[in-house]
Formats: sequence, structure tokens, C-alpha cells
Amino acid sequence: MSNKLIVVVLDGLRYDVATETLGYMEHLAEKGQALRRAVLSELPSLSRPLYEVLLTGTPSYINGINTNGSIRLSDHKSLFHMTKEAGLTNATASYYWVSELYNRAPFHYLEDRIQLDTDKAIQNGMFYFEDTYPDSHLLIDGETLRQEVQPDFLYIHSMNIDDIGHKHGGRSGEYRDSVLRVDNILAELIPSWLQAGYQVVVTADHGMSEYGQHGGTTEEERKVPLYIISNKTRKGVQEVVLPQLPFASFMCELMQLNKAETMPKLPASWEELLMTGEEEKE
Repeated sequence: MSNKLIVVVLDGLRYDVATETLGYMEHLAEKGQALRRAVLSELPSLSRPLYEVLLTGTPSYINGINTNGSIRLSDHKSLFHMTKEAGLTNATASYYWVSELYNRAPFHYLEDRIQLDTDKAIQNGMFYFEDTYPDSHLLIDGETLRQEVQPDFLYIHSMNIDDIGHKHGGRSGEYRDSVLRVDNILAELIPSWLQAGYQVVVTADHGMSEYGQHGGTTEEERKVPLYIISNKTRKGVQEVVLPQLPFASFMCELMQLNKAETMPKLPASWEELLMTGEEEKE
């Protein structure tokens, strides 16, 4: 059973629009090939603080990444640090804020666009710095890294859904179109990833209000989708809302890594996603 993992974070994707619009991902869940749950994001429901949540499992009051303007390296071990320390290979195609959290801050546009340095926490990175950078290009950046590096852990983070949401609102036709475009690309890529032996996780950092905002406490801003395709997890859909903070701990479980001391213990709601030994035999 493979421990290799690809995580796709679709920035700004709210739960209701995801389940209405991600036809391919919903197809996999409906046919028992994937698990789908809802996740309630941590607060504040802002991008940079939630990148830190997803990758380190620490809340803002502990990690100090409180706003999108918190431009500094993280003080906590991320999934990149942990895979590197375990002797594994990691890679990411992501927005430049991920580089600023785990490799170098501030981001140097001329020097940090492509980072190939096995001594850094992020060993292989391709970073973009325009919110309009096409998701199609970003996902292919990730696929290029997969083919060239064959990482054990690949993190892909796209921005167009969030960008369009800010401009047109989280219930607009333009917002839905941006989600549909990503779904079509994932439908092309995921079968190849599965064939290559990867587990696949698709989620979001935060949602988007109908007014084109996030950062607050409403369900539209906090509730996001979680899809997992893995032989280690159950399949199908349950309307259970999971807390976001244990996400990194669960990714460690999928990769069979010891979680960092600062990462939370898995609560029962997350543990229930895992297959039991008897279920795996079946």
C-alpha cells in the first residue's frame, strides 16, 4: 500500500459550490472511489494563516501567522520539513506565500520562482506570484514536478477560484465557471496520479461569501470540501463536518509519518475516516 501523497488545495472554494460543481470529484465519491466530507476552517478564515494551519496543524494564536500580511518564516515544522527529515522527497507548485512560510521570506521574484534545493524544507518548488496565474498552468507545473522529481509528497495550490470569487462573489456564474475549469483538469490528471501509486487529497483553505469576501465566521467563508482517494480511507459521502486543525496530522497518517509534537492528536471524527484492519482485508 503506497504512502505517496498528492494534496491539491483550491484556494477560496466554498463547500456548497464544490459539491454542486465538481462533477468529476462528486462522481468518484458517488461511485465509492473517493471519500467526501465537509471541513470547517480555522479562524481567521484568511489564506496565509490557513496555509500554516494546513501544513503545520497549529492555530494562529500559537503560530503567530494572524493575517495575510504576516510575512515571515514559520516557527513550526510543516509537512515539508517532516518529509525531508524522514528521507523522503517533497515538491510543490504553489502561490509564493508558501515559499515565504517555509523556504525564504520575503519572496525574491527573480530568484525564488523555481527552487531546486534539497537542503531546504521545500526541496523542489515552482512558485507563482500573480493571482491570475492560470490554474491550468499551475496544475501542469505540479504535474511537471511529479514527472521530473517523482516526489513522495506533492503539494499543489491554485488561486483562480479565490481571485474570481473576490471579483464576482461566491455565488456568481464566473465563480462557478472557475470551479468547473479546475474539475475538468483534475479529471485528466487524477487517473494518472492514481496509476502512479499516489493517494490524492483535494480540499480548500477557506470559502467565499456571496459578497466576495472571507476572513470572517460565516459558513460560506469557513465550510470547505475534503475529497480523499486512498486505500487507507473509507469511501462515499457523509454529511459530517470535520475540524480543519487535524488536517496535517491526518496527512501524516496517510504517509505513515510520525506527526510533529505541535500537531494535534486525531479526534474521533478524523480517525473514523480510516479503514480498519478487517475492512482493508476485504
